[in-house]
Amino acid sequence: MLPPIPSAWMQLLETEAIRTVYHALDIFLEEEVAEGQMVLPPREDVFRALQVTPYDRVKVLLLGQDPYHTPGIAHGLCFSVQSHIRSLPPSLKNIFRELRDDVGCRTPNNGCLEPWARQGVLMLNAVLTVRAHAPYSHRGRGWELMTDHIIGLVNTKPTRVVFILWGREAKKKRSLITNAHHVVITCAHPSPLSVRKFFGCRCFSHTNHALIEVALPPIDWQIPDI
Repeated sequence: MLPPIPSAWMQLLETEAIRTVYHALDIFLEEEVAEGQMVLPPREDVFRALQVTPYDRVKVLLLGQDPYHTPGIAHGLCFSVQSHIRSLPPSLKNIFRELRDDVGCRTPNNGCLEPWARQGVLMLNAVLTVRAHAPYSHRGRGWELMTDHIIGLVNTKPTRVVFILWGREAKKKRSLITNAHHVVITCAHPSPLSVRKFFGCRCFSHTNHALIEVALPPIDWQIPDI
């Protein structure tokens, strides 16, 4: 079920612990499929965040929880949806509103955030798969061990990385970020349940300020129309 880990990350993740986790997850996901469950995102997109943003290009890490559980939406980048989707999830709508208010981005006609990933934003979910129509259904199955290791690897980068942690679950990963040259930005999650505390966070302008401060190129947050 699981595709290979992208080559740009493979060497970094080639440890006995990660091999064990990968094997256990592969067995678990095969069992899910054998039982007739639909696993999201599609197999080829499970490691898309790692594929699009190699380790040496990471300058921002945006952490989500788990993939959208509605079929046809998730494609392996946290908060992002496939480009043909026009009815956007509420959290993504709220992200676009904050982008407009913070850095003046117009609302695009699609919710595919891959342009961010190609600029060095590692758009990582803490859990990389989910059972269709069952949010959080693959928590505690081993993904957290792998993604915590990825966060730890990014923490070892000698150049500044901005870590964006939205919501209570993401904030729990704060302890994995120990190097003083990094910047951690935390705020409420953009979901409708906490969006009043998310609006006004100015995470996007703060991120760019932190990058410019150390002579790194800022992120162009404007998602182009397609």
